[in-house]
Amino acid sequence: MVKLRTIKTMIFAALIAVAATSCITSRRANYLQDMTQGSQIELENKFEAKIAPYDELSIIVTSPSDKKLAEPFNIANLAGTNNVYANGQRNGYLVDVNGNIDFPILGTLHVEGMTRLQLQETISNMLITKGHIHDPYVMVRFNNFKVFFLGNGTGRVLNIQNERCTFLEALAMLNDVGIYTRRDHIGVMREVNGKMVMRYLDPRSSDVFNDPFFMLQQNDFIIAETVNAGTARSEFAYWTGLIGTVVSVTSLITSIILYKSISK
Repeated sequence: MVKLRTIKTMIFAALIAVAATSCITSRRANYLQDMTQGSQIELENKFEAKIAPYDELSIIVTSPSDKKLAEPFNIANLAGTNNVYANGQRNGYLVDVNGNIDFPILGTLHVEGMTRLQLQETISNMLITKGHIHDPYVMVRFNNFKVFFLGNGTGRVLNIQNERCTFLEALAMLNDVGIYTRRDHIGVMREVNGKMVMRYLDPRSSDVFNDPFFMLQQNDFIIAETVNAGTARSEFAYWTGLIGTVVSVTSLITSIILYKSISK
């Protein structure tokens, strides 16, 4: 009976070794591992995309009472509605290096640092105060909210349909970043005050929600670092060898116990 219990113990030890390797793989790959059922995390960093140089904006002005009054303010939109080149003109307003756009009739507007809602309100107020339209409706949209991905030997451009995209949403759009990516070391690079700044995020932890780079901005780069293939193979060989050793030792002990039992 004691011998049978010993055999069971050896087998159980081998199973634990196998399970341990599985747990290690999960800890390296699974997202948000510290979140449980009902977890709630208050976001510290609220986000609204702000207009920056080289952004391209779609600005539409309408007037419920007199549509003809609004026509002169929509010259840039006459080329079409799909942000394409037509007759040499691009549909939208390109923000220049100084953060300005040239808007029909109203002239040069400094828009850098504004959210789209702030620009809508600014243009609407100018149209009213200058006596152009007494009931304007202004709609501003980003035409070029893009996020770039570099990693795993490839590059991709993610076209964001609105002005809000989180780090996790971008990873979902990428269909994950691959099992051989260092998930504790995924970089987000962006231009801040004329300098390129890199931060490394770890989507395996809920701390990622309150990283200042969690909310992506237009023209951010997501840079994934691929685990060295040799390292991955060495690690796999290590754990495979360890499991093989445990199983071999277990088999040897079992054989010895059975042999002694038969000899008696």
